[in-house]
Amino acid sequence: MIKKCDRNAMRKKRHGRIRKKIHGTNEKPRLNIYRSMNNIYAQIIDDEKGNTVVYACTLSKELKGKLSSGGNKQAAHAVGELVAKKAVEKGINQVVFDRAGYLYHGRVKALADAARENGLVF
Repeated sequence: MIKKCDRNAMRKKRHGRIRKKIHGTNEKPRLNIYRSMNNIYAQIIDDEKGNTVVYACTLSKELKGKLSSGGNKQAAHAVGELVAKKAVEKGINQVVFDRAGYLYHGRVKALADAARENGLVF
């Protein structure tokens, strides 16, 4: 069995390989995901300027009291919807998806699918 610290080390290696290839621009910023045991975070980043354009997480005031848990697929779906709606309001329709080394299933997939359903193209 693989230890938890080794899993995170492997994720960081995958993330490094992914980040070599993925770069967000002003026209097509990067949608980055971070997931912890209790929460999930998503931000849209313009790497050219080095700033975060849109941010959403399970701790956001829009979602704080509505979710039973911040670490499940329903919460990830809600964060995906919220980040997509905020992005579309700011005029961002296309993004580059950065899964941050996480495997594309479960919460990561739920967030990505919700973002696609609400207007983001990646």
